[in-house]
Order: sequence, then structure tokens, then C-alpha cells
Amino acid sequence: MIKLKKLVVATSIFSVATPIFAADTETEAVERIEVTGSHIKRTDMEGPTPITTLTAKDLEDSGATDLIGALAKLPIAGTGTFSTQGNSSDDTSNGGSSVSLRGLGADSTLILVNGRRVSVSPFAKGIDTAFVDLNNIPIAAIKRVDIQKDGASAIYGSDAIAGVINVILKDDLDGAEINAKYGETPKGGEEQNLSLVWGNQAENSRHTFVLDYFNREEVLYGDRSYSATANQKARTGDPKATDFRSSSGFPGTIALKSDPSNRMPDTFGKDKCPADQIVGNLCRYDYAPHMSMIPKTERFSFNYMGKYDINDNVRGFAELNGQNSRTVVKGAGSPSFNELTMAGDNPNHPFADQPNHEFHGKDLTMRRRMVDIGNRLKRVDSNYYRAIIGLEGEINEWSWEVAYNFIKSQSVERGVDGFPNKRRVQEAIDNGSFDPFEPSSNSQQTLDYIETTTNRVGKSTMKSVDATISGPLLEMAHGDLMLAVGAEYRKESISDNPDDQYIRGEIFGTEATQAQGSRDNTAIYAEVAIPVLDTLEVQIAVRHEDYSDFGATTDPKVSFLWNPMDNLSLRGSYGTAFRAPSLHQLGLGRTDESPTLIDKLRCDAIGEQSSVNPCKGFEYTAVFQGNPDLGPEESKNYNLGVIYNLTDKLDFSLDYYNYAIENIIDSDTQYLLNTQGLDPKVVKRIPTSIPNDPGEIVSINDSFQNIGDLDTSGLDFAANYGFETGLGDFKVSYTMNYVLEYEERRPGSNGGSRVNKEAGDFELPKVRSRLNTDWSHNDLKANLAINYIGSFKQKNSDELPDVKAMITVDTAVSYFGIDNTVLTLGATNLFNKKPPFVYNEFMGFSTNTHSGQGRFWYLNASYKF
Repeated sequence: MIKLKKLVVATSIFSVATPIFAADTETEAVERIEVTGSHIKRTDMEGPTPITTLTAKDLEDSGATDLIGALAKLPIAGTGTFSTQGNSSDDTSNGGSSVSLRGLGADSTLILVNGRRVSVSPFAKGIDTAFVDLNNIPIAAIKRVDIQKDGASAIYGSDAIAGVINVILKDDLDGAEINAKYGETPKGGEEQNLSLVWGNQAENSRHTFVLDYFNREEVLYGDRSYSATANQKARTGDPKATDFRSSSGFPGTIALKSDPSNRMPDTFGKDKCPADQIVGNLCRYDYAPHMSMIPKTERFSFNYMGKYDINDNVRGFAELNGQNSRTVVKGAGSPSFNELTMAGDNPNHPFADQPNHEFHGKDLTMRRRMVDIGNRLKRVDSNYYRAIIGLEGEINEWSWEVAYNFIKSQSVERGVDGFPNKRRVQEAIDNGSFDPFEPSSNSQQTLDYIETTTNRVGKSTMKSVDATISGPLLEMAHGDLMLAVGAEYRKESISDNPDDQYIRGEIFGTEATQAQGSRDNTAIYAEVAIPVLDTLEVQIAVRHEDYSDFGATTDPKVSFLWNPMDNLSLRGSYGTAFRAPSLHQLGLGRTDESPTLIDKLRCDAIGEQSSVNPCKGFEYTAVFQGNPDLGPEESKNYNLGVIYNLTDKLDFSLDYYNYAIENIIDSDTQYLLNTQGLDPKVVKRIPTSIPNDPGEIVSINDSFQNIGDLDTSGLDFAANYGFETGLGDFKVSYTMNYVLEYEERRPGSNGGSRVNKEAGDFELPKVRSRLNTDWSHNDLKANLAINYIGSFKQKNSDELPDVKAMITVDTAVSYFGIDNTVLTLGATNLFNKKPPFVYNEFMGFSTNTHSGQGRFWYLNASYKF
């Protein structure tokens, strides 16, 4: 039996390909350590859970300046992963970033810091996706990142359907290190990063401080040739490509208020729509060049990790983190779509002096872009605070820990340029002070009157208390039966409050969410690790959670690790998991979105007669509200894997995973439009003079539902090989994710179901991989990595050629010949590979799958003292 002489609280984990050995039975002093994926402190580093680890060196070698830059390159990161993309002023989470494991959504990937939850961003992604903003964690503060690749609700609770990302912060430094980094792309995107890390290891205390400054200049879509125009047809010369220029142009398009389909571009008077922007009877506008691809961002962070020995068996610990982040996001001038009108007797009526014109004396409406007051610009100022205090210790052979956790995240988003107040614009049109059809005649005083400043304030808080105790429950024939039990109480709240102008519907041309919500959660959990044989361990876990807003759930998990030989291990797990409805999904207030939809019912009725062709994709206004009756998403998952160490220098692992998720929370506005598009309670339309026309869409009322199911399975493969030569030491590693199945089902006709997405569809490549080679010799070290993202189908089309696979190369060379100093020169996307062309996206590539950053070269210097 193992005789425990001391317990040391630590956090450790194994790489997927680390050699596995049978439990040691020598009666010598050992430590018990806690691994990601379990609350049980163990005598070895291995467990049945499949884990991938990124060390501080891995993060450095990736060339990434922020955490998302490294995580997005993982083969298991899929659709739903998003970086600090501006996506113009229409995005609702500007400046944020998060990871979607297995492509199951950022809200189905649980993010932990040092094994504990952190609060979500106050601004949801895409109005409803709650996510933890990874930008709050500077790379300089990270010791390593553990990625658990199977469901973990039995261990950690909600949101762990796809897995867990556990960020472990530095806490063991003795000395100081300063690091400076500079980098840039071919155009725009210059970055500077400066960090200072200091640590002290005294007899009774340990302290680590991290200060980090990060600054990145913007990249506009106009800075890249492949996204510089929304008219992809003209740019590529491909007749199958699409002209995505907006139907809201400048000066715009004039239409009859009584029949908006009767319209003509503004080619009258002094100010006219440019000839190259006229398509049919619409004046269009190329918004792409003015939009942020990567916004300007500036962040300052501090981190503190401390521990103090109260006595031989009790220690106090504290974690303090804080960050201020400032982001600037740009977009084209605000568009209007028939919101503004002009009376037939208005003094600025463009046809007042043309009595024979069919529009003479008629009330008008218009599609026009408010370029008069400039392009849109938003500033987002965010503050993040995290504080944990706790005690830990030992009672005989048992370890215990109790802690209090407080986190607050607050963001203020201000629209400071290019935002018109619709009520003021209409008032200025009505009194004749603003002429929308002759913009050069308008005074600066009038423009100042119609322009406004918008404000949106978001706040997210989380308070929790947790306690855990673990240790040997009893002796068995093949070792100690280990037990961990614990409890957690958590209170969360979010608020997302745009100003009264948004609430009154006075701001057009941008999107903002409004949400309020709070919940309490109480959880109890237990785990046992059973040594069935010297070579076989079975682990059983269960967690019960009670939510104040939707009820309770209980999730079990069973896993095993079998070592039939010293160099061979088999592992597996089965469990259930869940995701609670986000507070945004439950408490969202009225929020306007602008999805691109096809009005199938109108297309069937009138074909392509209308100038706004209902048979092709077009932007419409969808009005969303939260649904307090939502239930949780539920899943079953299992994993089977093998780890084989062929030699001391060559090993590999292969894991099969399978997820079955039910009651997915989502919306399907296109399906709603297809099935209920003639119901006036669901879709508001404007009548036209076209025979049999159901009318042009004004707005669609939609909400979130438990709407579908998803099954996915696949393989994770990893291999490592190291060898020595007279020219240096080499290490080669390869990781690959291959999706065997991905089938998302939604409601279909006659009570049946339909396949909404499947493997290989748009942004769902079947294969992702990364090949990395390290070389070191004397004072030099170099690495070369090849990233591969497989091909996939075009959006909404089986006829167009597939989106091509993308291969990028990252490399870096480091020099260690100066005492205590490391100099590194490197580049990501070394050959400046362009993202493959996507037909049905205005920017010409998939921002959710491929990066538009281009080559990023950097110089890094670090000095230890």
C-alpha cells in the first residue's frame, strides 16, 4: 500500500502522448496532485480523461500575441471559435474572443482559470452566445493550458458539453523576467507587447506578479485585396460570384411610400448616385472597405498569485486579476431601408417641378446610407476584475480546500461617429432643413443635429463559494479507494443596457442587445477512483445542480484507465452533460438583427419580378426577444482511446469521441420565414402593386427555442518523435482531428425532421491538423509548424466548387547566446497565404474558419534577472 507522508496542493496534467505506467507500490513519500478533469488528488499524473496541454513554450512558439491566436490553431477548435474580429459596428461582442471545441459552440466549451469558473462577457456574441472572453488572460501570465476533450458536466457543471479549457497561471517563479515583442502584417495590424513577470519563493510564502501591456493597430477589410470590395463578382470576374454591395446607397434610391417596389436610383439634381453603383433600379453602396477586420485594441493587465503557510497543515492563498481593454471598431455609414419618408408637398421633393413625373406630389420613401455624417465608429471600454481568497490544507491523509470567488466584468460601448437619430432625421426632412436627395446642400448645423452619440453599458458578475475534500476512503487489494466530495454555491447576473435611443427604435443601421438576468446555482458533487486491479482504475463521478430559473439536473460519468503493458494504455469514458440556457437567451429584450434570408414564399408567388429579388439572399430585419421557458441542452458522450509508447522517443495516441446532444437552444429565422412567412403576427409586410404579391418584408418576429438535436463523432490522433543528430536535436509532433459524423437536425415538414448541417458543410471541414518540428543546437533553436484546414462546401450551395483547403506555415528562430537573454525572430503565415474564396460572404472568405490577417512577422526579446 502507498503510505502517504505529505500532501502538496498542486495542479498538474499530462500530455495526450505522455508514457503511462502502472501505479508504483513502493512505500516512499509521494505527493498527491490534482489533474484537470477530476477533483481527486492522485499519486501520479495520469488519468482516464483525454487531455491536451499547451505549455508556456508552446504558446511562445505559436507566435501568437494573445491566447486566442494559439488556441484557434488547435485541430479540435471548430466553427464558433472567434478572435478579436471587429465585424464592423454590427457585431455585438466587439473586441472579444473565445473557442468552440469540436465546433459545438463557444457556449458549450467551459473556460476555467486555475480550475475555477470565470464570468461571461456582458456582451453576448451574436446576441445570444454567452462566452468567456479569453482576451482577459494575457499570455505572459499563463503557465500552461489544459484542454479536456470530453464532456465534463459531472465534474464542473454547466457548459462543459464539448469539453473544458483550463488556464493555469504562473505561480512558481523566483526572480524576474521582462519580455518585449513587436510585429506587423503587410498592411496594418502592427502589434506591441510588453510584460514584466516577478516572483518570490520564501520559506513561508510564494508570490508572483505579472504586468502586461498589449497594443494592436487596426486592419480594415479594405486593407486586403481579397476583401476590399463587397462586389465579389466584379473583383473575381466569376459570374457565379455575388455582388454584396448594399441596397442602401448614397444619395440613395427613391421609392413610393405606397409601393416601395416602385423605385429608382437617385440620378436627379446635382448629387447623383455614381453610375458604377447603380444595379437595376437600386443605388448600391460598397461598405466593405470601411469595415474593421481586426479592430484597434489596447489592453493593460495585472495578475497576482500568492500563497502563505499559516502552519504546517494550513495555507492561505489569493488570486487577483484585472484588466482594462479599449477597442475601436469601424463600419460604413449607417444604412436606412425605407424607415425615412418625405411628404408629397415637401419643399425638397425631387419631383416638385416635374408635374408629369409619376412620383410628382407622391409621398416617398428611400433606401439611403447616411454617409453625410461620416462612417460609423464605436469605442468599447472594458474593465475586468477577478479576486479569489481561500484556505487549503491537510487532515491526516485528506486534502481540503475552501474559497470565495468574485468576478466583475463591465463594458461601455459608445458610438461616437456616424450614428444618426432617426427621429431627428425625419424631423429635419419634414421641416425642410435636411434634403436627403441633395446632401451637398445640407448645412453642418443640420448634420450636427441629426447625428447622435450612442451608449451601451454591460455588466456581468459572478460570486461563488466552493469547498472540496479528497483522500483515501479505504484500502483495497490493489490500492486506496480515493474519494472527493464538494459543494459550490454560485450567483450570476448580467445586464446589457443600450441607451433610450435604441429602446425607442431611433437608431438604425446598427445592432445592440438588451438583456437582464440573474440566477442562483447550488451544486454538490462526488467522485471515487477505484483500483480494480494493479493495472485498471475505474473512476465514477456525479454532480447535482439546482438552478433558480429552470430547475435541477444530475449528471454522472464513468471512466477507466487500463495499463495492460508498461508502454500501452487504454482509456474510455461515458457521461452526460448539459448547458443551462444563458441569461442572454432567457432575458433578452427586443433586439434587431439583420440576417440574410431568402423570401421563399414570395419567390414562389412572384418569381424575380421585384427589385429586391426574393429568390436571392437579402438583408431583412429580424426582431428577437428572450424566451424564459427555455430548458437546458442535454448530451450523452463517450470516448475510447489508446496510448502507445513504441520507444522512448516515439509515441502516439488515438481517441474516438461521440456526442449526442438534444434540445439545442437556437433560432432558425429562415425556417420560420419558410413556414410562417404569411402569418402577419410573425412577418410584417408592405403591400405592393405586383399581382399575387404577399408584400415586401418589413420585419420578422423571432425568438430562441429548444429547437434541434446534434450527433457528432470523430478521431483525435497525436504522435511525437524525438531524435538526436550531430547537427542538433529534433522533435516532431503531429496532431489531427478527423470528423466522422456531424449531423444537426431541425424540425421539418409534417412533424418530421431535416438535416440542417452535416460534416463537410460550410465552415465544417472534416480534417484539421498541425505538424510541428523543433530543432535545437548550441545557442540556437528553431521551429516550423504547418497548419492544415480541410475543404468544405460553399454556403447554401451544393453546385459551387468547394471552399479549398488552407495551409499556412509558422516559423521562428531563437538565439540564447547572450546571458539571461533570448532573442526570437518569427512569422506566422510565413508565405502570406490568402484565405480561400467563399462565394456567399461579402468579405470573400470565411472569417469563422480562416484568418485574413496575412503574414505576421515579429521580433521578441526576453531578459531574466
